[in-house]
Amino acid sequence: MAETAPCGSWASPITAESLVAGAAGLGEVVVEGDSVWWAESRPDEGGRIVVVCDGIDVVGPDANVRTLVHEYGGGAWWAFGGGLVYSDFDDQRLWLQGPDGSPLALTPEPSASRGFRFADGRPTPDGRWYVCVREDHHLDGEPANEVVAVALDGSQRVEVLVSGPDFVSSPRISPDGGRLAWIEWNHPNLPWDDSGLWVADLRDGAVAGERCVAASGESFFQPEWRSDGVLYVVSDRDGWWHLYRLDDDDLVRLTSGEFEVATPQWVFGLSRYAFVGDDVWFARREGGVDHLAVLRADGSFDEVGLDATSVGSVAARGDGVVVVAASWTTESQVVAVTPAGTEVLRPARHLGFDSALLPVPEPLRFPTSGDEHAHALVYPPANPDHAVPEGERPPLVVLVHGGPTGCVRTQLQLGIAYWTSRGFAVADVDYRGSTGYGRPYRHRLRGDWGVLDVDDCVAVARFLADRGDVDGGRLAIRGGSAGGFTVLAALTFHDVFSAGASRYGVADLAALAADTHKFEARYLDRLVGRWPEDEAVYHERSPIHHVDRLATPLLLLQGSEDPIVPPNQAHLMADALAAAGVPHALVEFPDEGHGFRRAANVVRALEAELAFFAGQFDFTPADDLPPLEIHP
Repeated sequence: MAETAPCGSWASPITAESLVAGAAGLGEVVVEGDSVWWAESRPDEGGRIVVVCDGIDVVGPDANVRTLVHEYGGGAWWAFGGGLVYSDFDDQRLWLQGPDGSPLALTPEPSASRGFRFADGRPTPDGRWYVCVREDHHLDGEPANEVVAVALDGSQRVEVLVSGPDFVSSPRISPDGGRLAWIEWNHPNLPWDDSGLWVADLRDGAVAGERCVAASGESFFQPEWRSDGVLYVVSDRDGWWHLYRLDDDDLVRLTSGEFEVATPQWVFGLSRYAFVGDDVWFARREGGVDHLAVLRADGSFDEVGLDATSVGSVAARGDGVVVVAASWTTESQVVAVTPAGTEVLRPARHLGFDSALLPVPEPLRFPTSGDEHAHALVYPPANPDHAVPEGERPPLVVLVHGGPTGCVRTQLQLGIAYWTSRGFAVADVDYRGSTGYGRPYRHRLRGDWGVLDVDDCVAVARFLADRGDVDGGRLAIRGGSAGGFTVLAALTFHDVFSAGASRYGVADLAALAADTHKFEARYLDRLVGRWPEDEAVYHERSPIHHVDRLATPLLLLQGSEDPIVPPNQAHLMADALAAAGVPHALVEFPDEGHGFRRAANVVRALEAELAFFAGQFDFTPADDLPPLEIHP
């Protein structure tokens, strides 16, 4: 019999520790011979990333396989010949670990700490070179991003293949080793804006005949050579990220429809399709949810019967693929998929929770400003042991994803179930500017960051309150990074929400424009305006300059080692809130950067949010929470 109790006070077996105990973020699958390799990010091991082969850790307990190229990293390793090339987080050098387990340094020790960084590599077919992206931090001003060839014989020889553009990615070698393809772009673009697809002849650590084969105001993603030497790539030249084949100098579209094969390239090492015989198996996002499909040689495509709502890291294996897949009720797992069925190679951790604690969301398309619509996933309160008292409506937490060029996660998230199992409703918002809905929707935020995203978060809260789903007097908003900026702007420029929590959020756009890393150094040119020419717009949009309008209680969570949103942003906001007498708390983690990786910090941040919201919404949590000092 369910106990009637005030929302927020429900006892739940889903604790903050549940999010990290035995958890692992899975990704970057590589099939090498008969073996399947993948990466695991482990919060309870300090957030380090481990490479695993057929379920066995390949690197030692002190290794952290992580690159800092673009700061966000990804693509830090590749397996071939029974061995592993990887970037170690501590020194950022490339290492070769042979089948015997002994590491060999492939790149020289830099004169500056982490001065050379490497990512997104592939070996040449003859096994002599590892072609990858290098980021050089030895220069005055911005680091240089180049495609280089690193000798695999231990001589520490490095040859520059491509230099000049601001950014390069995805260097891919043809099966015969004679050609190289890559993607490049320049400021103020990011990879989801305008980029170019390039090819060149490749011979013994050098390139010749470089030429751009396509660059018509489009975004390219994941060039790959088929076994017969034909180049494939994903482009959004028709408004959606679709699969193309290069015939001579013409790109021939292979898929069509209102879905997207690519995702935004915030990190290296993303794979959304793979060649299986004459077919192409690919992941596609339609209506905000992932599916797995097969493109046949005749141009038709079939859906694959995979019980998943999130699909990524697609790698060919035999007559099928290996993917990282998850669903509304299952966390990520490594799964082999063939026409005959599926086999779980790396299962998700066993949670042991009643399935009734794991809510399935309602996909919502709701009206917003400008007579337009936006999207969200709405999760209702879910706990079989508790019921909402008659006459009470649950409080709402609006989640704002980062990016802002990004999207909501379409899988089981214990971080959401933590709230819904305590009596909250949650709205996870794909505001205008999110990916998965075509290029026009993705670029809708251009010039309007801090306006349209905020409008959409306000609109979904009002929509759900008007529909009777939630209590309009108990509306909270939380988000991190770019999502943290949206939180701060929503609380500053609107009076809809009753409380907010910002994780490493941007408070001063001008400070971000002047003090962030190269990858995003000109991001705001598209989202806000040119700096410093449009300084007035930056001032108008920045919450730090309008704290006199902020009267909503706010929790600030920040990492001291954050190179993307420096901690002074949180300190400036806290000082301004204190001067204005607005209830607030600042929790800073000295051993975290951009995003919280360590288990203890993940737990502390989530419990601080619950404690903060409890104080503002006047309920007593069933949890034994550590004290949170709220000022003034």
